[in-house]
Amino acid sequence: MSRSRKLLAVLIALVLWPAAHAGRFDGIGRVATPSEIAAWDTDVRPDFQGLPPGAGSVAQGEKIWVARCASCHGEFAESPAVFPPLIGGTTRADIEQGRVAGLSAASENSKTTMMKLSTVSTLWDYIHRAMPFDAPKSLKVDDVYAVTAFLLNLADIVPADFTLSDKTIAGVQARMPNRRGNTTEHGMLRVDGKPDVLSKACMSDCPVNFGSMVVLPSTVNGLNGNLAEQNRPYGAIRGIDTGRHP
Repeated sequence: MSRSRKLLAVLIALVLWPAAHAGRFDGIGRVATPSEIAAWDTDVRPDFQGLPPGAGSVAQGEKIWVARCASCHGEFAESPAVFPPLIGGTTRADIEQGRVAGLSAASENSKTTMMKLSTVSTLWDYIHRAMPFDAPKSLKVDDVYAVTAFLLNLADIVPADFTLSDKTIAGVQARMPNRRGNTTEHGMLRVDGKPDVLSKACMSDCPVNFGSMVVLPSTVNGLNGNLAEQNRPYGAIRGIDTGRHP
């Protein structure tokens, strides 16, 4: 059977399937209730749409932090013992400029969360939906504001007597150390200076784009395994052979 006939057969089957199975799934499933939707619809956008009203002070956040968070992150959110450190690596100059210089410094070994974070809404949102690690979503809204305020104070973004709320959070965004660190650039390959969005899908016997390979010096071969074996075995982008060879 030709490819076009196979495709036509599939399309006919898709059209006829609903009629042939009408009524087969009656009674299965239901419409989600407003409360069920609300339980999941908790995301907060960078423009703070979705942010619930509430407030929490740095002092309140410190108490919650010691009781619920310090065991994993350290008393000052600097510990790498369980998770990567949250605080550190930012300076007052970064706060003024909106771009963390330490991200591009070769001498900076640890890239903390606060160094990379560009929006305070992301921090609030993640604490709200995923923390504490052993009991996600157990913090009340005011508790989330308080913990977020405590972290912001540790990073010298807000003073020790600050109260974070839905009314004051926009002002905090203007002081995030890496608020200008985002880019609208993408990671696509470029063809004639434009994003390559028209490449043809290839699943077998695909031509290899050698120009896309990053060539490493042979002295590092084997240090991180063989990249050729770690990349997907299809498409135009392949890993170069970096295995150790006698």
